[in-house]
Amino acid sequence: MGRIFEVRKHTMFARWNRMAKQFARIAKDITIAVKSAGADPASNPTLRRMIQNARAVNMPKDKIEAAIKRASGRDAANYQQVLYEGYAPHGVALLVETATDNPTRTVAAVRNIITKGGGNLATNGSVSFLFKKMGVFRLHPAGIDQDDLELYLIDHGLEEMGESTDEKGEPQLVIRCAFADFGKLQEALEARAITPVSAEHEYICTVPSELPEEQATEVLTVIDKLEQDEDVQKVFHTLG
Repeated sequence: MGRIFEVRKHTMFARWNRMAKQFARIAKDITIAVKSAGADPASNPTLRRMIQNARAVNMPKDKIEAAIKRASGRDAANYQQVLYEGYAPHGVALLVETATDNPTRTVAAVRNIITKGGGNLATNGSVSFLFKKMGVFRLHPAGIDQDDLELYLIDHGLEEMGESTDEKGEPQLVIRCAFADFGKLQEALEARAITPVSAEHEYICTVPSELPEEQATEVLTVIDKLEQDEDVQKVFHTLG
C-alpha cells in the first residue's frame, strides 16, 4: 500500500511540476506580448493568441489576468528571446528557445546542462539548418469539414494538415504553415470563426536521427533537464 501511495505521489508531483512550468512559460509569453503591443487582446493578436494557449493548458482565468496586469506594470521584467544551438549526446541536434532577463545566467545554465549530459553548445547556424520554423495551429475537429477547411486554407498558406491527439488522448486537428504565413493563416481561421486550441511556432526537424533505446534515453534526459530550467521556453531536437 505504501509503495502504491509513493508512486501516486510521485506521479502527482510530476504532473504538478509540468503544469507549473507551462504556466510560467505562458506568463513570460504574455509579458512579451503585452510589452510589444499593449494589454488589450482586441488590438493585440499576439496577446490574443497567448491567452488561447494559456487556456489550452488549463491556466486559470485569474492567473491569466494577473499575468497581463503584471506585464502592464512599470516593474515588469524585460525578457529577451534567445535561441541557443547545440548537440545532445550521440550527435542529436538541439534548438533551445529561451526567454530571459539575464542572458549571462541563461547561457551558463544551458551550457552546463548540455555539457554534463555529454553534448556541447554550438555556434549560431550550426544546427538551425536542420529545422524549419513553422506556424502550428491545433483545433478541435468537432463540427469541422476537414476537406472544405483544407481547400480554404491552402490559399492562406497551409502546408500540412493532419490528425493527432492531445495529452489526454483527445483528437486534435493540426495544421502547419511557413512561419512567414502565420498571421495570414490566423486571420483566415478567425474569418471562419474558428478559435484554435493553441497557436504557436515550432521548429520542425527535417533530418531526424534514429538511435537505440539506451542512447535515446540519454538524449531525452538532457532534453528533460533543459525543459525544467526556468529560462527555457521550449526545446526542439532531431531525435526521431
